[in-house]
Amino acid sequence: MKELMIGNAALARGLYEAGCAVISSYPGTPSTEITEEFAKFNDVYCEWAPNEKVATETSFGASLRGKRSACCMKHVGLNVAADPLFTMSYTGVNAGMIICVADDPGMHSSQNEQDSRHYAVAAKVPMLEPSDSQEALDFAKAAYEISETFDTPVFIKMCTRVAHSQSIVEKGERVEVTKEYVKNPKKYIMAPANAIARHPFVEERTQKLTEYAETSPLNRIEEGMGEYDFGIITSSTSYQYVKEVFGDKVSVLKLGIVNPLPVKLIRDFADKAKKVYVIEELDPIIETHCKTIGVDVIGKEKFSLLGEFSQKTISQAFELEAKESTVLDAKIPVRPPMMCAGCPHRGMYYVLAKNKITVLGDIGCYTLGSMPPLNALDMTLCMGASVSGLHGYNKAGAEETEGKTVCVIGDSTFMHSGVTGLINIAYNQSNSTVIILDNSITGMTGHQQNPTTGKNIKGDPAGKVDLESLCRSVGINSVRVVDPYNLEECEKTVKEELAKNEPSVIISRRPCVLLKYVKPKKPLRVNPDKCRGCKKCMTFGCPAISFRDKHAVVDNTLCIGCGVCAGLCPFNAFESEEE
Repeated sequence: MKELMIGNAALARGLYEAGCAVISSYPGTPSTEITEEFAKFNDVYCEWAPNEKVATETSFGASLRGKRSACCMKHVGLNVAADPLFTMSYTGVNAGMIICVADDPGMHSSQNEQDSRHYAVAAKVPMLEPSDSQEALDFAKAAYEISETFDTPVFIKMCTRVAHSQSIVEKGERVEVTKEYVKNPKKYIMAPANAIARHPFVEERTQKLTEYAETSPLNRIEEGMGEYDFGIITSSTSYQYVKEVFGDKVSVLKLGIVNPLPVKLIRDFADKAKKVYVIEELDPIIETHCKTIGVDVIGKEKFSLLGEFSQKTISQAFELEAKESTVLDAKIPVRPPMMCAGCPHRGMYYVLAKNKITVLGDIGCYTLGSMPPLNALDMTLCMGASVSGLHGYNKAGAEETEGKTVCVIGDSTFMHSGVTGLINIAYNQSNSTVIILDNSITGMTGHQQNPTTGKNIKGDPAGKVDLESLCRSVGINSVRVVDPYNLEECEKTVKEELAKNEPSVIISRRPCVLLKYVKPKKPLRVNPDKCRGCKKCMTFGCPAISFRDKHAVVDNTLCIGCGVCAGLCPFNAFESEEE
């Protein structure tokens, strides 16, 4: 049966058909839909874990027990999972295990555009890289075979375009796979003596995988019609752009296995061409390998190290005229990123900006508090870094920063990696105030559940972490809860907690306005006779409020009736439509 699928959905289907029984993941764009789609199958187990390290270790445990498993994450999540990854390379697996990682060239929703292929090389773990939805499904099945044949976890690397682009997929039937668990301390207990004995296995496995890559159908040569006297080595979405530009006019070595890379196959391909180009997004992984094995190629001197490629960029690199049907030259107005109308985070940010408080931020939709007109954030680094960073900032600044600096972190991010930073604050007693922006969901990646929501990935009742109790249990005595729609309460609480000479936590709690169960109130309107044009409401940054004809105007298609602007206006110009 054929179906049009995005790459992530096709990968989930491939995992299912290959007999994957357990998936544990942490949501992160552009990887999130893999797990969400897999959760739709009722005869398998699927979960959101608190972070990627936990997800990877859970997946490893399922493999150890004898069930095919997977974990899914975005590229920066792989940083969090790196600790178990490198040792899992030594232990190997029992049943097959796949690590799905999705890179984000162009940083559409990420703080960097690191290349995950480096992890495959460094950990000496094979990596497959599909270029469309059908390959995503097929590569999942191939990855499990490789995993069990060579006793290794296997990466499947997606990227934003492959993950979210649609193509036709031929679906198949599920196969069940179960391996017997046999106690084997020398293989699975990585004490130094056992680990030393496993390292030679890893090196031998890499040699065997290299030999496999030479003849695997996942790597293929597509002979061109000879119109051009050069060949191209490429992979992933770059392959699609190459085919769009050149069609069958040029010979292509399409690599589906990007670690380990073949040697003879590349040399044989290069011998038939006068010149060889390597086209790969981000870092020169393939290019460096080619040059190491003595193959002269043209790579990053012609193709950028930065961002995404496209049919247009490749055409321009070869000084060809891009196809008119695929190029849009019109300038499209940019929509600046901003928090939604009625966003519960805006009230707290307004208070912090108003009082000129230094704010260390974190990863989530609340990072948008850095945008004008609030300009509320001073730093955003990585998941959980706001809490740890605040502790270091105050320890270094002492009297100059204490009482003038806070950090903000979302409820899901706090569970991911913020709680350990809070433990550090409590243990080492910095005078730090942590603000948890609790919107009752994982907002940035599309409303996934987390350990504080009381629901699992399917929306069924689950264990629920009580944030107040958790904060107190790690040693924070002062824990306050505020409603961010109440600006007066927020300001009073922030000032009181900053004045204390002890660690403290403020939980700013109100659910995301986009949640289905959050019912908007009737929109407000501005009474032009009361509005004095002071523009104080414009400093709040709500996209539902604009300024025209010398007074504020409310867009009733955006306004959700939160009423914060009414409390902000000194002239009571904001009124309910019912008034």
